Amino acid sequence: MFKRLKGFSRAFWTANIVELLERGAYYGVFIVITLYLSRILGFSDIEAGIISGVFSGGLFLLPTFTGALADKIGFKYSLLIAFTLLSIGYFGLATLPSMLESAGLVDYSNGIEFTGLLESNERWSIVPIMAIIMIGGSFIKSVITGTVAKETTESNRAQGFSIFYMMVNIGAFSGKTIVKPLRASMGDMGLVYINYFSTAMTILALILIIFFYKSSKNEGEGKSLKEIWSSLLNVLTNGRLITLIIIITGFWMVQHQLYATMPKYVLRMAGEGASPSWYANVNPLVVVLTVTFITRMMASKTPLFSMTVGMFIMPFSAIAMASGNWFSGGEVDLGFFSLHPIAFMMIVGIALQALGESFISPRYLEFFSLQAPKGEEGLYLGFSHLHSFLASILGFGLSGYLLSKYCPDPRLFDTHEAWESAASNAHYIWYYFAAIAFTSAISLIIYGKVIKKMDSKTGKL
Repeated sequence: MFKRLKGFSRAFWTANIVELLERGAYYGVFIVITLYLSRILGFSDIEAGIISGVFSGGLFLLPTFTGALADKIGFKYSLLIAFTLLSIGYFGLATLPSMLESAGLVDYSNGIEFTGLLESNERWSIVPIMAIIMIGGSFIKSVITGTVAKETTESNRAQGFSIFYMMVNIGAFSGKTIVKPLRASMGDMGLVYINYFSTAMTILALILIIFFYKSSKNEGEGKSLKEIWSSLLNVLTNGRLITLIIIITGFWMVQHQLYATMPKYVLRMAGEGASPSWYANVNPLVVVLTVTFITRMMASKTPLFSMTVGMFIMPFSAIAMASGNWFSGGEVDLGFFSLHPIAFMMIVGIALQALGESFISPRYLEFFSLQAPKGEEGLYLGFSHLHSFLASILGFGLSGYLLSKYCPDPRLFDTHEAWESAASNAHYIWYYFAAIAFTSAISLIIYGKVIKKMDSKTGKL
């Protein structure tokens, strides 16, 4: 199973297989995390947005620091820590509801009936559980890519990372796909039982690491945490880089609505039969199908030009998501099956979103590295994903506020008619994100002109 294949080591294949398992576990939970927080634990949309936003943000901020620690203690020990923490965390998500039920705070036996949970502090015990998952996941991001880099040579590195990227997408696709049948068969409690699936995946990964993972010795390598912190401060005080990060944050704020707003929005507006986890799979599918072609097509253009094209696609993505509310009447007939207009236009919007990502993501790192001081590109690239940290905090937080304002939880209303009146302008949510995306696109054009003028004065061009 793990024998060398075309020059790749056992550690390489083990790392890629556990990456597949980890991605399946993560996306199985994350695509419905705001639903879990609100439906199972009774958090408001705003509270659920803040909790999941901090969780998502931490997964983008911490890897640089945990990666430095992994270099010191070794990749195998780091992966053992990571999958132990992930297994504990996912098991905690699965068992917390039964603990709350035992305490008499909620009754899940016949639907979900809160009997004191909303007034108690016990539900906030979810925060340390999610912190455990966040820390464990942050090790994975740095160690698996580090393993692929260390276990490949110059001749097969491109193929190695191609295999890694494929495993990431297979794991993401499978994790999102399995959520729908679980929810359909078990109702809201499927939001709980999906965590047992994730626990099993991470325990299996832990076993594989114990018995099959043996990477090149790397203990004591890498930068110190003090050096990493110093680099972060340098990035934060670099006006050119921090401006670029803030502008790109607008793109990722819209992109993160795939997890922050979309699941609750489509279930509330299109009905419980909607499949938000399956709609989310449109994103990686379109990216995989288009990114190579678009990157080649844009090869003769500057990174800034390609990024700007992608940024201008994003407002249309948000408007498409809003337009589902414009339809009246029955479902959209697609031949083999039909979809609610809101679900159909959500899929169109997600596809446009993925198209924009194909223009932006491959060229962003290239452009970011060009803005870093000469000779320090690698150091600065460690913080190139600060935009996703900011976008998670801001995007999930804004999502919670907009959902509560324009598309509130139907359970808060005595009658369906009262809820329909309160949610009559639910599509306004997407106008906010269209405005954010359009502002970011215009800002990127201005940014490009300003730095071009600055570089011409210094003779850099």
